[in-house]
Amino acid sequence: MSKSGLVKKIKEKHDLKILAAGDIHGDTLLAKKLAIRADEEDVDLVILCGDLTDFEKSTDNIIGPFVKRKKKVLFVPGNHESMATADFLAKLYDIKNIHGYSVKYKEIGIFGCGFANVGLSQLSEDEFYSVLKKGFDNIKYLKKKIMVTHVHPTETKMEKFSSFVPGSSGVKKAIDTLHPDLLLCSHVHEAEGIEEKVGKTKVINVGKEGKIITI
Repeated sequence: MSKSGLVKKIKEKHDLKILAAGDIHGDTLLAKKLAIRADEEDVDLVILCGDLTDFEKSTDNIIGPFVKRKKKVLFVPGNHESMATADFLAKLYDIKNIHGYSVKYKEIGIFGCGFANVGLSQLSEDEFYSVLKKGFDNIKYLKKKIMVTHVHPTETKMEKFSSFVPGSSGVKKAIDTLHPDLLLCSHVHEAEGIEEKVGKTKVINVGKEGKIITI
């Protein structure tokens, strides 16, 4: 079997291959490194979990490296971005901001809520839940569902890594009531790479180095 045939056969064994990352904070070299990895790993989708900029001072060449390699990109804004900046990036690069929205990709539903309970654009805990519920309702019929946030949920291991950035009880409520298969988040730099199970949901802090996830 040729190398290309072998790669195709391996790829057929999963429904969706994702590179997920967050907390890039305007680091253009890191963005390029992640984009190269997404290309080399032949991922279907890139998901960015917020804090792409450093308090909105650095939007150049953060999304461009992924688009240049023709990667599909979904993202939510973090506590370093305003909705205006998120909308600007979405329009400029023709990518999807899934804050309050959802998409279906390969029969998997992906929905999200950006921002945090600290920073430029803060949400209340009720808002976290209602935004996530809104996105979920459009894809709830699908068998597999991925929830994407910037902030992490309360009552998790990653909440213990920082007293400065609190977890969200609204996100935790969404886990408890909506039961997504997977939650991708970032926000707590010290908890990068932490994976844990919350009820039926696998929660991953993808961090700036990113995670390759197959579903």
